[in-house]
Amino acid sequence: MDLFGTNFLSNNLMLPILDFFYGVVPSYGLAIVALTLVVRAALAPVSAGQIRNMRQMKVAQPVMQKRVREIQERYKNDPAKQQEEMAKVYQEFGNPLAGCLPLILQLPILFALFATLRGSPFADVSYPVELEIVPREQVVQSQPFYSQSHNIYVKPGLHYPITAVSTAGNKLRVGDETVLDFRTPDGRSLSSIIQEVNNPDLTPHWTVKNGADLVELITTESGETKLKALQPGKVSLVGVIPGLAANEGFLFISALGQVGVVDSKGMIHWDTVILVLIFATSTYVSQMITSQGDLIKNPQQEQVNKSLPLILAVMFLFFPLPAGVLMYMVIANIFQTVQTFILSREPLPEHLQKIVDEQKKTLAAQAETLPFERNRPKKKTG
Repeated sequence: MDLFGTNFLSNNLMLPILDFFYGVVPSYGLAIVALTLVVRAALAPVSAGQIRNMRQMKVAQPVMQKRVREIQERYKNDPAKQQEEMAKVYQEFGNPLAGCLPLILQLPILFALFATLRGSPFADVSYPVELEIVPREQVVQSQPFYSQSHNIYVKPGLHYPITAVSTAGNKLRVGDETVLDFRTPDGRSLSSIIQEVNNPDLTPHWTVKNGADLVELITTESGETKLKALQPGKVSLVGVIPGLAANEGFLFISALGQVGVVDSKGMIHWDTVILVLIFATSTYVSQMITSQGDLIKNPQQEQVNKSLPLILAVMFLFFPLPAGVLMYMVIANIFQTVQTFILSREPLPEHLQKIVDEQKKTLAAQAETLPFERNRPKKKTG
């Protein structure tokens, strides 16, 4: 499923940018940094609108809610007038839903960026294939089965759309054989491309996830992989093509394609832990900056601000994301935090600043009239 045109944006926007930066500086780690910064910079105006709207709504919302309640009560029998007055309120303070639009506009590009960094060349690419084995006497129409296509880097700057193929289809009779292969849309085999670029490290492999007793995987002398159907049932296969830069390190990261904090051997990857901690810390700082100007503290919101970074840290410690994706998330989060800090220093619109000033006066007056305030100087008598 190509959500928001993710594949189109990835193939026609993200990968060309990635190839360009790799051509300038031959490091996929630096290419991730550059790609992330370019995308975040391009989205900065949209993101700034969202941040400004959220900041202004925090000031305007209490007054807006009061106005809205008054309008609903005053014109409850006149829907047309009620709608007219509500429009005036939104014109004065802005529409709370307007902050959602910039986020929606960003989603397609952010999804495409995320998908790009989860695939080749930064991580191994998996091709799940479901097969059904039926009794020998059952009639089966044999035609090739093609999986979803993925862009596969065979060398820096050179990639092809590759599809997993079962030449006899995804429905076999007992005793039938099918060739499992990877091909381009024009029919070229990935194995021939690998020979041309002389990169044997990209040799793909197949694994039977479910139904291993129903089939047999055979590797021929020529390196071709065949599957023979032995018994009726359903079989799940996964073909994996190694990522070109999956084992490439960057700074303190040992491998960009490394997935998870703990590997299959039980080894803890502290570089991934550091990335998660940096992400959680930058999230906490961003939230503190956002709530810095709040005159009226909300205990529930403060609790969320404290617990959310911890929840995210725990989630990403156990959520299987490649190190390259985590690096992108850290860079994007720091970028967002810096942008939030800069925009938090902007002066508010005049009508909103008046609301803030009135809130400050009200709080100051309340503080002066508290009869139980400690260390309050006593009035002099006589």
